[in-house]
Amino acid sequence: MSGAGQLSRRRFVGMGIAAAGLSGLAACSSDSSSSGGKVTLRFSYLWTGQEAKALEKVIKKFNQSQSKIVVKGVSNPDAQAQLAAMTGSKGAFDISDNFGSATGAWAEKGVIKSLDEYIKKDSFDLGDFTDSSMAQCRYKGQVYQLPIAVNNSALFYNKKLFAEAGVKNPPTTTSEWAEAIGKLTKTDSKGRLTQLGLAGASGAGADYRLLGVTHGGKWYDNGKPTPEDPGNIAGANFYVDTVIKKYGIKEIERFVSGFGDYQSPQNPFYQGKLAMVIDGEWQPSFIKEFAPDLDWGVVPVPYPDDKPELAKTNLVAPGTFFIPSNSQHPDEAWEFMKYLVSKEAMLSFTKTLSNLPARKSLLKDPAYKSIKNFDLFLDLLANKNATSIPSEPSLAEYTSDLATADDKITRLVKTPAEAYAQVAKSAKSYG
Repeated sequence: MSGAGQLSRRRFVGMGIAAAGLSGLAACSSDSSSSGGKVTLRFSYLWTGQEAKALEKVIKKFNQSQSKIVVKGVSNPDAQAQLAAMTGSKGAFDISDNFGSATGAWAEKGVIKSLDEYIKKDSFDLGDFTDSSMAQCRYKGQVYQLPIAVNNSALFYNKKLFAEAGVKNPPTTTSEWAEAIGKLTKTDSKGRLTQLGLAGASGAGADYRLLGVTHGGKWYDNGKPTPEDPGNIAGANFYVDTVIKKYGIKEIERFVSGFGDYQSPQNPFYQGKLAMVIDGEWQPSFIKEFAPDLDWGVVPVPYPDDKPELAKTNLVAPGTFFIPSNSQHPDEAWEFMKYLVSKEAMLSFTKTLSNLPARKSLLKDPAYKSIKNFDLFLDLLANKNATSIPSEPSLAEYTSDLATADDKITRLVKTPAEAYAQVAKSAKSYG
C-alpha cells in the first residue's frame, strides 16, 4: 500500500527470500565480536542490488571515520528471518532496517530497543526530522526507530496523451480529475478499452489508503482503527464511480491483464496505456532508465472541490533503522545509527535511491535537482498536509483486512461503506 508499504516498490522489486537470506544471517551471526581490538558490529539489512551497493558505501565511510567499530553488512532480504532472529536469546545482528509501520507491533512485543536513553544521553536533535517521518518511529511516546529514506506519492500524467485529448492542464480538484479521466479513456469499435485515464500502476485497483486521506479521512484515531471515516469511504467512492462503474470491472481486468512488468520499458504508463497513475518519488529515475523519451509531468493528488485545505495531502512511509533488544552491541549500534541518519550519509543514500530524505535541512539541497520533477515530492514532504498511518500493534492485521475489503470494492462485490463496515467489525477483535 502507498504510504505504509510503498517503499517496497523500490526496495523489494525482485526480492529473493528464504535460503539466501537465512544463510546470510547465519554467516553474520558467526562473526567474532572483536577484530583487532575493534568491536565488530553486525548490520543485517533488507536492501538489495543498487540500494545495497549504496549502503555499503556508507558502511565503508563509517569504518574509515573512526577506530573503535567495524561494521560488517550483510544483505538479508527476508523480513520473516529478520523477525525470527530478533526473538532469540542471542542476537544474530546488532542493527537492521525495516519500515516505520513495524514500530508499534515490535515495541509492544519488546523485540526492539527504545532509543530514548541514547537520545537523551547524547542530546541527539530530533527536530531536523520531518514530523510525518518521525510519527511512525514513535510508540506510546517513545522513539524506537530513526528514519532515513522516505516515500510519498503524487499523480503522474502523460503530456502527449493530454494534448491529444484536449486536456490543457493537469487536474487539481476531484471534479477536474473525473473529467480528465473520461477524456483520456479510449475504447475501440467493440467497446474494448485501449487506453485508460487512471488505474493502479499494476492492476485494476487503486491506492485506497491515499485516496482516503486526500478526501480528509483518517485510518486510526487515538490508537483505534477508523475504516468507516467518511473521508475514507469518499475516497474509495471516487475511484469506484469514475473508473470501475463507468468502464466495467471485467473490461478493466481484461485490459490490465495485458500490462507489462512494472520495472521495465513495458510499464503501462510508459507504454501510453495509462494516461495517469499515482506513483512514488522513485518513478523519475525509473522513467529515465526505462522510458527516457516519455513526455511526462507530475502534480499533487487532487483534492475535493469543497475542501481546498486538503491541497497537497500526501501519505508518507519512512524506511527506518532499529536496534533489536537482543543486540550484543547496542551502544556501538547507536553510534553507527547516528552516522546512518547523518546529513552526509542520508543525502548520499537517498539521492542514489531517488528516495526522499527524512531531514528537513536536506529538502532544499541542490543535489536533488538532477532528478527530474523531484522537487514536487520534496515539497509535498515539507507540507503541513504530509501525514502517515500511525504504527499501531494492530496495523498488520488491519492492513490485511483492508486489503480484502479493497478487493471487494474494486470487484463491486461490496460498496466502500459495506466493505469498511466489515473491517470495523473485525477490528473490534484485534489484540
